[in-house]
Amino acid sequence: MTTTGLVLYARSRALPQTVTALALTTVLAIWAAHALDSYLDPDRRIPVVALAPLIASAAIGTSLHSASDELDRTAVRPWWRRRLVHLLTLTALAAALLPLAVLTSTQSFGPPAMIRNVLGCTGLTAGAAAVLGARLSWLPVVGYVSAMYLGISGIQGGSLPVWAWLLEPRAGGTAWTTAAALFVLGGTAYVIQGARKTP
Repeated sequence: MTTTGLVLYARSRALPQTVTALALTTVLAIWAAHALDSYLDPDRRIPVVALAPLIASAAIGTSLHSASDELDRTAVRPWWRRRLVHLLTLTALAAALLPLAVLTSTQSFGPPAMIRNVLGCTGLTAGAAAVLGARLSWLPVVGYVSAMYLGISGIQGGSLPVWAWLLEPRAGGTAWTTAAALFVLGGTAYVIQGARKTP
Protein backbone atom coordinates (compact mmCIF):
# COMPACT_ATOMS: atom_id res chain seq x y z
CA MET A 1 0.00 0.00 0.00
CA THR A 2 1.41 3.40 -0.98
CA THR A 3 1.74 6.35 1.37
CA THR A 4 -1.31 7.95 -0.23
CA GLY A 5 -3.21 4.70 0.22
CA LEU A 6 -2.26 4.56 3.90
CA VAL A 7 -3.39 8.15 4.44
CA LEU A 8 -6.70 7.47 2.70
CA TYR A 9 -7.19 4.28 4.71
CA ALA A 10 -6.44 6.11 7.98
CA ARG A 11 -8.88 8.90 7.16
CA SER A 12 -11.64 6.55 6.05
CA ARG A 13 -11.38 4.66 9.35
CA ALA A 14 -11.04 7.83 11.49
CA LEU A 15 -7.70 6.56 12.80
CA PRO A 16 -6.39 10.00 13.87
CA GLN A 17 -9.51 10.53 15.99
CA THR A 18 -9.21 7.01 17.42
CA VAL A 19 -5.58 7.51 18.42
CA THR A 20 -6.54 10.84 20.02
CA ALA A 21 -9.36 9.11 21.90
CA LEU A 22 -6.94 6.46 23.19
CA ALA A 23 -4.51 9.15 24.36
CA LEU A 24 -7.29 11.08 26.12
CA THR A 25 -8.56 7.88 27.73
CA THR A 26 -5.06 7.27 29.09
CA VAL A 27 -4.86 10.80 30.53
CA LEU A 28 -8.30 10.38 32.10
CA ALA A 29 -7.33 6.99 33.56
CA ILE A 30 -4.12 8.41 35.07
CA TRP A 31 -6.06 11.31 36.57
CA ALA A 32 -8.77 8.99 37.95
CA ALA A 33 -6.23 6.62 39.51
CA HIS A 34 -4.51 9.58 41.19
CA ALA A 35 -7.81 11.15 42.31
CA LEU A 36 -8.91 7.85 43.87
CA ASP A 37 -5.60 7.57 45.77
CA SER A 38 -5.30 4.10 44.29
CA TYR A 39 -1.78 3.69 45.65
CA LEU A 40 -3.33 3.36 49.14
CA ASP A 41 -5.64 0.47 48.31
CA PRO A 42 -5.49 -1.68 45.15
CA ASP A 43 -9.29 -2.15 45.20
CA ARG A 44 -9.66 1.55 44.43
CA ARG A 45 -8.26 0.81 40.98
CA ILE A 46 -11.27 -1.32 40.01
CA PRO A 47 -13.19 1.51 38.26
CA VAL A 48 -10.05 2.50 36.34
CA VAL A 49 -9.12 -1.06 35.34
CA ALA A 50 -12.71 -1.79 34.27
CA LEU A 51 -13.76 1.45 32.58
CA ALA A 52 -10.58 2.57 30.79
CA PRO A 53 -10.40 -0.61 28.62
CA LEU A 54 -14.14 -0.28 27.99
CA ILE A 55 -13.75 3.27 26.66
CA ALA A 56 -10.65 2.35 24.65
CA SER A 57 -12.35 -0.66 23.06
CA ALA A 58 -15.39 1.45 22.16
CA ALA A 59 -13.07 3.92 20.38
CA ILE A 60 -11.35 1.07 18.57
CA GLY A 61 -14.72 -0.40 17.61
CA THR A 62 -15.91 2.79 15.92
CA SER A 63 -12.74 2.84 13.79
CA LEU A 64 -13.67 -0.56 12.36
CA HIS A 65 -16.38 1.11 10.27
CA SER A 66 -15.87 1.25 6.52
CA ALA A 67 -17.47 4.04 4.53
CA SER A 68 -16.74 2.14 1.29
CA ASP A 69 -17.89 -1.37 2.11
CA GLU A 70 -18.61 -2.29 -1.51
CA LEU A 71 -15.15 -1.15 -2.64
CA ASP A 72 -13.52 -3.12 0.18
CA ARG A 73 -15.33 -6.31 -0.78
CA THR A 74 -14.51 -6.00 -4.49
CA ALA A 75 -10.86 -4.98 -4.07
CA VAL A 76 -8.21 -6.88 -6.01
CA ARG A 77 -6.23 -7.64 -2.87
CA PRO A 78 -7.99 -9.21 0.12
CA TRP A 79 -8.66 -6.80 2.99
CA TRP A 80 -8.24 -9.26 5.83
CA ARG A 81 -4.55 -8.35 6.18
CA ARG A 82 -5.37 -4.65 6.52
CA ARG A 83 -8.10 -5.42 9.04
CA LEU A 84 -5.69 -7.60 11.03
CA VAL A 85 -2.95 -4.94 11.12
CA HIS A 86 -5.54 -2.25 11.95
CA LEU A 87 -6.96 -4.20 14.90
CA LEU A 88 -3.60 -5.38 16.24
CA THR A 89 -2.01 -1.93 16.00
CA LEU A 90 -4.80 -0.14 17.88
CA THR A 91 -5.00 -2.91 20.48
CA ALA A 92 -1.24 -2.79 21.02
CA LEU A 93 -1.38 1.00 21.38
CA ALA A 94 -4.14 0.79 23.99
CA ALA A 95 -2.31 -2.03 25.80
CA ALA A 96 0.85 0.10 25.89
CA LEU A 97 -0.80 3.35 27.04
CA LEU A 98 -3.46 2.35 29.58
CA PRO A 99 -1.15 0.50 32.01
CA LEU A 100 0.52 3.87 32.69
CA ALA A 101 -2.45 4.61 34.96
CA VAL A 102 -1.74 1.66 37.27
CA LEU A 103 2.03 1.45 37.40
CA THR A 104 2.13 1.72 41.21
CA SER A 105 1.39 -1.98 41.62
CA THR A 106 2.03 -5.09 39.59
CA GLN A 107 0.29 -7.42 42.05
CA SER A 108 -3.36 -6.35 42.24
CA PHE A 109 -5.10 -4.49 39.42
CA GLY A 110 -1.75 -3.50 37.94
CA PRO A 111 -0.49 -3.33 34.33
CA PRO A 112 -1.01 -7.06 33.61
CA ALA A 113 -4.69 -6.82 34.60
CA MET A 114 -5.12 -3.67 32.51
CA ILE A 115 -3.59 -5.34 29.44
CA ARG A 116 -5.79 -8.41 29.97
CA ASN A 117 -8.88 -6.21 30.13
CA VAL A 118 -7.88 -4.30 27.00
CA LEU A 119 -7.60 -7.61 25.12
CA GLY A 120 -10.92 -8.97 26.39
CA CYS A 121 -12.91 -5.77 25.81
CA THR A 122 -11.41 -5.24 22.36
CA GLY A 123 -12.21 -8.83 21.42
CA LEU A 124 -15.83 -8.33 22.47
CA THR A 125 -16.02 -5.11 20.48
CA ALA A 126 -14.44 -6.60 17.36
CA GLY A 127 -16.83 -9.55 17.47
CA ALA A 128 -19.75 -7.18 17.92
CA ALA A 129 -18.58 -5.16 14.89
CA ALA A 130 -18.74 -8.32 12.79
CA VAL A 131 -22.24 -9.15 14.03
CA LEU A 132 -23.89 -5.76 14.65
CA GLY A 133 -21.74 -3.33 12.69
CA ALA A 134 -19.04 -0.94 13.85
CA ARG A 135 -21.45 1.81 14.88
CA LEU A 136 -23.09 -0.46 17.48
CA SER A 137 -19.97 -2.42 18.41
CA TRP A 138 -19.67 -0.61 21.74
CA LEU A 139 -23.13 -1.67 22.93
CA PRO A 140 -22.52 -5.33 23.94
CA VAL A 141 -19.28 -4.58 25.77
CA VAL A 142 -20.88 -1.70 27.70
CA GLY A 143 -23.78 -3.96 28.70
CA TYR A 144 -21.48 -6.82 29.65
CA VAL A 145 -19.04 -4.74 31.68
CA SER A 146 -21.89 -2.94 33.45
CA ALA A 147 -23.60 -6.23 34.33
CA MET A 148 -20.30 -7.71 35.49
CA TYR A 149 -19.48 -4.67 37.61
CA LEU A 150 -22.90 -4.65 39.25
CA GLY A 151 -23.21 -8.44 39.57
CA ILE A 152 -19.88 -8.95 41.30
CA SER A 153 -21.02 -7.08 44.41
CA GLY A 154 -23.19 -10.04 45.42
CA ILE A 155 -20.25 -12.48 45.48
CA GLN A 156 -18.77 -12.99 48.92
CA GLY A 157 -15.06 -13.83 49.09
CA GLY A 158 -13.36 -16.72 47.30
CA SER A 159 -12.34 -16.79 43.68
CA LEU A 160 -14.35 -15.00 41.05
CA PRO A 161 -16.44 -16.88 38.48
CA VAL A 162 -15.15 -17.16 34.92
CA TRP A 163 -17.63 -14.57 33.64
CA ALA A 164 -16.09 -11.96 35.97
CA TRP A 165 -12.63 -12.11 34.32
CA LEU A 166 -12.48 -8.31 34.04
CA LEU A 167 -12.48 -7.86 37.82
CA GLU A 168 -9.92 -10.51 38.73
CA PRO A 169 -7.23 -8.69 40.78
CA ARG A 170 -4.33 -10.65 39.35
CA ALA A 171 -3.59 -11.39 35.74
CA GLY A 172 -3.10 -15.15 35.92
CA GLY A 173 -5.41 -18.13 35.66
CA THR A 174 -8.71 -18.34 33.86
CA ALA A 175 -9.11 -14.55 33.64
CA TRP A 176 -6.25 -14.32 31.14
CA THR A 177 -7.44 -17.39 29.27
CA THR A 178 -10.94 -15.95 28.97
CA ALA A 179 -9.74 -12.52 27.83
CA ALA A 180 -7.33 -14.03 25.30
CA ALA A 181 -10.07 -16.32 23.94
CA LEU A 182 -12.44 -13.36 23.56
CA PHE A 183 -9.77 -11.40 21.69
CA VAL A 184 -8.90 -14.28 19.36
CA LEU A 185 -12.54 -15.19 18.62
CA GLY A 186 -13.81 -11.63 18.22
CA GLY A 187 -10.73 -10.51 16.32
CA THR A 188 -10.89 -13.49 13.96
CA ALA A 189 -14.57 -12.84 13.22
CA TYR A 190 -13.81 -9.22 12.37
CA VAL A 191 -10.67 -9.95 10.33
CA ILE A 192 -12.39 -12.60 8.22
CA GLN A 193 -15.76 -10.96 7.75
CA GLY A 194 -15.15 -7.26 8.40
CA ALA A 195 -17.67 -5.03 10.08
CA ARG A 196 -21.26 -5.74 9.21
CA LYS A 197 -22.76 -3.18 6.89
CA THR A 198 -25.34 -1.02 8.62
CA PRO A 199 -27.78 1.43 7.01
